[in-house]
Amino acid sequence: MISYNKLWKKLIDLGMKKKDLKDITGIGSTTMSKLNNNEPVSMDVMLKICIALNCNIGDVMDVVL
Repeated sequence: MISYNKLWKKLIDLGMKKKDLKDITGIGSTTMSKLNNNEPVSMDVMLKICIALNCNIGDVMDVVL
């Protein structure tokens, strides 16, 4: 299972909303829905998020065993 709780916390820390993330990365509504539901998304999407937020992938997601 995947958790994007770190992503949501990072957005709060940066004073951003989920809509802001969607707008700056260009990701679609379906992808945002997957993120909201802790479902897997492509590495391309994760790369866009990391570039937009200037962070590493471990800063925005966790693999929950």
